Amino acid sequence: MTVFLILVSYLLGSISFGYLVAKRIKGVDIRKLGSGNTGATNISRVIGTKYAVLVLILDALKGLAAILLSSYLSGAMLVILLCGLAVIAGHNWPVFFAFKGGRGGATTLGVFMGLAPAATTVVFTIFILVIIITRYVSLGTIIAAISIPVSMFILHYPTGYIIFGLAVCLILIWKHIPNIKRLIKGKESKWGEKINIP
Repeated sequence: MTVFLILVSYLLGSISFGYLVAKRIKGVDIRKLGSGNTGATNISRVIGTKYAVLVLILDALKGLAAILLSSYLSGAMLVILLCGLAVIAGHNWPVFFAFKGGRGGATTLGVFMGLAPAATTVVFTIFILVIIITRYVSLGTIIAAISIPVSMFILHYPTGYIIFGLAVCLILIWKHIPNIKRLIKGKESKWGEKINIP
């Protein structure tokens, strides 16, 4: 059952809503435009904010679904956490789309909505505030990633959850290394900036 749930979670994560929405709405391969990622931020730059919101919600829901499914069918903390990791891995490296996906922010949000709603509220608030102040989604995601294990520690979540939060934090930061380099150079795109489709 454990292997089955992990596999299902990975395959669920591999459903690339960003790719599907961009293909359906504009007939383009989102992986070849902008940053090349299939996440909501690149969708907003290429085809518009309302579609980015849709993709964000769908990506978050698949993360939440993996947690709810594993909680219902197993209930074991280790299995639930492994399924959370698997759905994030599926989003980042989707088997259905040549292993080229997003950076995992929205799917991570969904995972933690299921695992730790109180900590998620804190983290998401920080994420939104950073974006409002700086208009850098990547910076908001990086700071939110760091705040995941910190908030879980402060709110006294189980040790396994905190370790999982730290692991996901490191994955998010690693996936955002190109953004960090652009932020340092002052070349990172801000929320709302558009990309012209050839």
